[in-house]
Amino acid sequence: MIVIDAFSWIFNNSGTFFNAFNRHLLMCILSLGIAFVIAVPLGFAVARAPRAAFAVVNIAGAMRSIPSLAILSATMPFLGIGLLPSVVALIVLAVPPLLLNTIIGIREIDASVIDAADGMGMSARQMLWEIELPLAVPSILSGVRTSAIQVIGGAALASFIGGGGLGDFINAGIAIMNMPRLLVGAVPIALLAIFAELAFGALERVFTQRR
Repeated sequence: MIVIDAFSWIFNNSGTFFNAFNRHLLMCILSLGIAFVIAVPLGFAVARAPRAAFAVVNIAGAMRSIPSLAILSATMPFLGIGLLPSVVALIVLAVPPLLLNTIIGIREIDASVIDAADGMGMSARQMLWEIELPLAVPSILSGVRTSAIQVIGGAALASFIGGGGLGDFINAGIAIMNMPRLLVGAVPIALLAIFAELAFGALERVFTQRR
């Protein structure tokens, strides 16, 4: 049975499997973390400026339309192959959902809440940390969830530019027509995506209730 053969391969080659799994996870965590640091502050900076927000939203929307493989391929002439170009390409994939959801989260805050905080004499920094950020967290987490799923799937394609990870098993399985080897890469990626969906979805619901 194909699934049993896949598990058997993992058991017999656990070192190779976990090296690839850890590499895949490293690419995802690095790219998602850097994208978060870029997108969330930028989203807060432009959310209250209509023209800037319009430009950023359109640019982010255009970036989302670019296929993952095209982004990965575009990094090769400038950064070569390996981990660095893979992470850079995955950052490009992760930024748009985070940026768009941060802007949406800020814009959904009732203007009367901001006016009341201003009337109470709160500074811009106090409003950011005590009003805007807590209220925008559910929307931001929704963006994190979307970005995480895209990055986990996109990282499988990093194998084409020497990034390694679980995508190596998928490519090897296709190349030699070995379905168990393909499942060794595909199933863990699917499980990681499902875990990200459930984990960030649960966090989003918790913060929505607190909001």
